[in-house]
Amino acid sequence: MDSAFCHCKCHRQDGAVIVTVSLVLLFLMGFMGIALDLGHLFVVKTELQTAMDSCALAAAQELDGESTALTRAVSAGMTAGNLNNVNFQSATWSGQGKVVSADITFKDSGYLSTSTAANAKYAQCQHTQSSVNMWLLKAMGAFSGNGAAYPNTQNVLALAVATRASSQTTCPIPVGLKPKTGGTAPNYGFQVGEWVDMIGKGTQVNGELGWYNLDGSTSASETRAELGEPGYCGTKLGDTLGTPGTQTTVDTPWNQRFGIYKNSDPGPSVNHPDFSGYAYTSTNWTNAVPQNAWSGMPAAGSAPSAANFTTKRAAFASYDDTGSSLSGGDSITGLKLNSFKTLATPGTGGQHNLYGFSRRLVTSPVVDASSKVIDYACMFMLQPLSGPTVDVQLEFLGNAGDKASPCTTNGLAGGSAGPLVPVLVR
Repeated sequence: MDSAFCHCKCHRQDGAVIVTVSLVLLFLMGFMGIALDLGHLFVVKTELQTAMDSCALAAAQELDGESTALTRAVSAGMTAGNLNNVNFQSATWSGQGKVVSADITFKDSGYLSTSTAANAKYAQCQHTQSSVNMWLLKAMGAFSGNGAAYPNTQNVLALAVATRASSQTTCPIPVGLKPKTGGTAPNYGFQVGEWVDMIGKGTQVNGELGWYNLDGSTSASETRAELGEPGYCGTKLGDTLGTPGTQTTVDTPWNQRFGIYKNSDPGPSVNHPDFSGYAYTSTNWTNAVPQNAWSGMPAAGSAPSAANFTTKRAAFASYDDTGSSLSGGDSITGLKLNSFKTLATPGTGGQHNLYGFSRRLVTSPVVDASSKVIDYACMFMLQPLSGPTVDVQLEFLGNAGDKASPCTTNGLAGGSAGPLVPVLVR
């Protein structure tokens, strides 16, 4: 009798233990699911925030107040944001959609929404990554039979806001400008719109540009590296620049900014062009000094297709206006580009638009006789290089520290009067 009673009771206790263990396991799995899936969301949030930061900084760099600023800012923001990978470094963002133009908006100085380029002071990038899978919570829902209590997916939102501010350090190109004799700040004897000779080989004199290494070295390979992407950042007032030896390969990264590539180059998606590659020489732009190819009107005798760069940039024009191969020669500027055969394609759907950044509007150190940085100039790259040691010209567009300057460099913000750099404010 007692044995039968014990046998029955023990079996009932065994069943209770199984139920208890099951409930505990379910409870523990819930905690594991929350930890794992929240960790997943945190990773996605971090990656998405990096993409939005990149988007906002690139968009803010274009807010120069010109009529095309917002169009360029949207294009640059989308390009920079979508270079990032999201959802455990998925290149396609797990197929849930990448940054689109509607994700990029602009604010005025009072932080009110604006669609007027002259008023836009802040660029805002905001994107929601939808349908991020919840791995264990989804399994919990299936296990418990209560899917409503355990969501299969979640959405993740990230937002970033950037503006332009004065810098402490900059990321200029490795090309230094010597003031004209007797020239003083802010323009050092140059007229806005004036074309300035850059000496490819030989001795640079006052009033000219020349090659300088921003890191202070004398290596010609360093010059090429500083001219390419991502370039060299950290240049400060008072730095002494290096004077490199004979250049041999700087024409490649220089011409990439114009959307002009050698056949072996991976092309615009890797080595980004400017929004336009259209070039200017005295052959197709006959204006007297100051020539003002940046925003002026072409003088009589200029090429029939000639227009200022702000116009060409708005049309995403290529070097030869068509985007065709250069193998048959250059019919625009009269330059001979030898081994450079391939052009970025023009137009709204072309590679200048899809992959473009502001890469021909550059900051150049102003240097004294001892190669010391005393200021920064805003310069516009006019022509590609037909060889690594040839002379070309750039257009002087004023002091880069001027709040009205169209130039924006990269670097560390927080200066009192340095060139403008994009900086995150949210």
